[in-house]
Amino acid sequence: MPGFNYGDDQDEVYTPYRRVLVTGATGLLGRAVYKEFKNNDWDALGCGYNRARPYFLKCNLLDEDAVRGVIQGFQPHVIVHCAAERRPDVVERHTEAAMNLNVHACSTLAKEAGGIFLIYISTDYVFDGRNPPYGENDAPNPLNLYGKSKLEGEREILRHCPAGAAVLRVPILFGEVEKVEESAVTVLWDHVQEGTESCTIDHCQQRFPTYTNDVARVCRNMAERALQDSSLRGIFHYSAKEQMTKYEMACAIADAFNLPSSHLIPMTEQPAGAGAQRPQNAQLECSRLELLGLSAEPTPFKTAIRDSLWPFQHDKRWRQTVFH
Repeated sequence: MPGFNYGDDQDEVYTPYRRVLVTGATGLLGRAVYKEFKNNDWDALGCGYNRARPYFLKCNLLDEDAVRGVIQGFQPHVIVHCAAERRPDVVERHTEAAMNLNVHACSTLAKEAGGIFLIYISTDYVFDGRNPPYGENDAPNPLNLYGKSKLEGEREILRHCPAGAAVLRVPILFGEVEKVEESAVTVLWDHVQEGTESCTIDHCQQRFPTYTNDVARVCRNMAERALQDSSLRGIFHYSAKEQMTKYEMACAIADAFNLPSSHLIPMTEQPAGAGAQRPQNAQLECSRLELLGLSAEPTPFKTAIRDSLWPFQHDKRWRQTVFH
């Protein structure tokens, strides 16, 4: 296709008929989603912006003409919208830029998608965490600007393509990272490796760390079902089932790599001025996907964290890209 360098091998004879556009394909989840579709007979086009690589298309999602050009040129059957500012503290500090990406880009993409099935990745932070678990029909009540921006993004998606969109809410994510700071889970690796210096880690908020490869598989399951059943739409939840505080995650990481954890100190009270407020326990109830046969069996945390962090186990300063 003229102007689009998204294929890995121009000499391939077989070309999948199913086409998927993945926004935020340079990010943690976007990379996993792109690979999941690409490895399962989909023609995948990934787009990014600041970190777009030669085989990913650079596209400003706030530019209506650019978005329209990508969609009309590639003509995807499915769009998976992963692009977002996902760091709550960054959203608090750079609110205008975050709202542009998390809300206005959703509106632009949804309007240009037309009848294309669109999966929008949202968050458990749309809930306040006071009365878990939360089903798809429970009333959202976000505590921070990040949660509010993602909830507004949901509404823009459903408002502009009500007959062809699905919202997929997920919790804290981790996966194959390019640098450990890319995930709030893998960033704990440096604390674990320090070994000799004591380190306090949050032991208050309950989380459900979820592997990006599992989320990607759910996205593909939903996309393939939607091509057969146009009634698939609305809000869905997906989450791993292992409940952990960040302290417990750090201990599990240490155990997975046979490292000591005695230097890790559980912090049972939130310090004042600790950044954006987080929900205490925003556990997602996920039976809707399960009843439809569209869920994925979560990868055990220790297995997934070993796969995610293996390049970093010999040198905590190594930040070599692990995405191929």
